Amino acid sequence: MNISNTPLPGIMILEPRRFGDSRGFFSESWNRKTLREAGVELPEFVQDNHSMSSTVGTLRGLHFQSPPHAQGKLVRCGRGRLFDVAVDIRKGSPTYGKWVGEELSFENGRQLWIPAGFLHGFVTREP
Repeated sequence: MNISNTPLPGIMILEPRRFGDSRGFFSESWNRKTLREAGVELPEFVQDNHSMSSTVGTLRGLHFQSPPHAQGKLVRCGRGRLFDVAVDIRKGSPTYGKWVGEELSFENGRQLWIPAGFLHGFVTREP
């Protein structure tokens, strides 16, 4: 897995390897051991969601959960293409108010890890 940091500490781009052949591909989208070996310790997963936006330009967000219900998010795009954004709203953070965005698509296979304390939203760029 290729792991890249972004300008906002804690937010990472995860790019799982794809193993393909004539049938398609296999990809391990998340593996605790692989991440730990790369020095990344993510919290225990407690929820898995799936949304679908059929129209280009559909905006979802900005979402946030307040403590004690704060949660991180691992976001990916299963079909099409979207632009995903995280905004730092942690009071006292040196990057408070700053944001980072990343294009996620089925083709690029990228995932965005967004820790608790960030707003999150995305807009569809393909159906």
